[in-house]
Amino acid sequence: MNVLQILPDLNAGGVERTVLETVEVLVANGHGAHVLSNGGRLVPELQAMGGVHHTAAIGSKNIFTVPWRIAGVRRLIAEHKIDIVHARSRAPAWPAMFAARAEKVPFVTTYHGIYNAKSALKRGYNSVMAKGDIVIANSNFTCEHIIREHGTDPHKVVVIPRGVDMAIFDPDRITPMNALMRRIVWGVPGEAPLILLPGRLTRWKGQTVAIDALSYLPSHTHLVLLGDPQGRDDYVSELKAQAKRLDLTDRVHIPGHDSDVVSAYKAADIVICPSTDPEAFGRTAAEAQAMGRPVVAANHGGAVEVVENGVTGWRTPPGDAKALANAIERTHDLTGLDGARARIAAKYSKTALQSSLLQVYSDSMKP
Repeated sequence: MNVLQILPDLNAGGVERTVLETVEVLVANGHGAHVLSNGGRLVPELQAMGGVHHTAAIGSKNIFTVPWRIAGVRRLIAEHKIDIVHARSRAPAWPAMFAARAEKVPFVTTYHGIYNAKSALKRGYNSVMAKGDIVIANSNFTCEHIIREHGTDPHKVVVIPRGVDMAIFDPDRITPMNALMRRIVWGVPGEAPLILLPGRLTRWKGQTVAIDALSYLPSHTHLVLLGDPQGRDDYVSELKAQAKRLDLTDRVHIPGHDSDVVSAYKAADIVICPSTDPEAFGRTAAEAQAMGRPVVAANHGGAVEVVENGVTGWRTPPGDAKALANAIERTHDLTGLDGARARIAAKYSKTALQSSLLQVYSDSMKP
């Protein structure tokens, strides 16, 4: 079985990580693992796993190039005897769908996000992610959205939550000295309470809410906004200006992209996920719990499934900085943090995701 996964690029993010996890399980089971994207920092890791990367601007939104992109995908299908095309993003999904249909191979999609649709045109653009022969939803929340938004046959939708690699996200792997060194690099005192917000530096991830919440917390508390701005330099400047305005410059740290998020979790005392738009799943919340860290997340989207309110974390109203600060101060009241890692292993492990994906691929090839 040869599978071609398609996405815009391979730099950073939950979608990209899931692509690599899919490559890993395909290769381990003797299948061909192909990925088409415009490249990125994760390509060497993909190739080291035994995957094959094909580089093209498949994620372009220029409609005039669609015929050439369709032709390019068709060539890949024919040359590499691709059995399944798996699209993971909207812009590349359109040419991928037409190519798969033309070559008569199964077309699978993963609906990774709750895409905004303020017009019929945008809703139509989004709809390609619900047009797979099998549509994968990364949470029950996403599944319900797909059916409600696109009228998709519920029998075509399969829920496969994103997976946490429990071998990597293991707090025992990271020494106290390693965690301390992360704090030193960030400029955070070793004994200071440290709040971590991992995620791309983009407005809807809630970094501005986090900085506002910090202003309500004790003056020795620090906040690390860990993530790739992906060219959003104006937003980074805005965050720094906000911290300065609130007299928090010395307590807000923006170190940029960091591939060693595991050590970052270990260095933190609390992990927050204050997204102002609903997260389709909430991988950060799952990873943090696997690392034994309490989580405070916005009370919407996939986080509702991942974070047990009052047990493994707290859920607060989206965009409410005061409520976020109050919940951060109440993390010592959580009753089930000791069992958080076991719960993540049981419900959201990487191995469960990989096994489910292989089953979907097998099912998609059945007559």
